[in-house]
Amino acid sequence: MSRVCELTGKGPMVGNNVSHANNKTKRRFLPNLNDVTLISDALGRSFKLRISASALRSVDHRGGLDAFLAKAKDAELSPKALKIKKDIEKAAAAA
Repeated sequence: MSRVCELTGKGPMVGNNVSHANNKTKRRFLPNLNDVTLISDALGRSFKLRISASALRSVDHRGGLDAFLAKAKDAELSPKALKIKKDIEKAAAAA
């Protein structure tokens, strides 16, 4: 399972561990990913996603999964999230 947020595309970053003697060794900074279940109001069902903690805060701030996906860029979303976004747009157009 890749360590990439399904909503924001946030992934691992690289940097250095720096010792007291100023020795530098490579390390990876991994995103804080959580398995969460988010509910879509437009579709009336829930979706299990693996997203970062900051993305979860953004979803709450924007007013839910539907509002977040409406503003999200397609390039950052995972294929699963893109399908959810398209389904929400279809439901909104039909209503």
